[in-house]
Amino acid sequence: MIDSRKDKVLAEVQEQLKVFTRGIYVLVIGVMALVYYILNPSILVFDVPEEQPLVQVEAPLPEYENGIHLATGFKEGENLQLVINNCTSCHSAKMVTQNRATRDGWKTMISWMQETQNLWDLGENEPLILDYLAKYYAPEESGRRKPLTNIDWYELED
Repeated sequence: MIDSRKDKVLAEVQEQLKVFTRGIYVLVIGVMALVYYILNPSILVFDVPEEQPLVQVEAPLPEYENGIHLATGFKEGENLQLVINNCTSCHSAKMVTQNRATRDGWKTMISWMQETQNLWDLGENEPLILDYLAKYYAPEESGRRKPLTNIDWYELED
């Protein structure tokens, strides 16, 4: 009976020792955190940057040389910016400048892009874009003469 009582007392002492040890651990960790904070007070300061005022910068005007918009190669004209915004967001300006078409031809190309390439509906901008394209990128005369036909050829003598 004395042994069982000793065992109970011993178990209680061991339990109290565990609680005491845990308390010491918590105390040591707390002291270490306090010392760290004293040595590094900025650790708990959250720097919130001051809100910077927005500065409005005007975009430089597009530069032209000899009637050509230097950045895109488009011819200078009314509704140029509209064409730049709608055409060059998907492809290079060269895709436009290398082609020539009538107003109907340009309309056909735009319709094809809308049907197959997911071009958005241009809405009220479409006639303005077509005006620009038909005016500045219309078919040109090639400047070459038509091939000769019905000619009687002869051989040159040496």
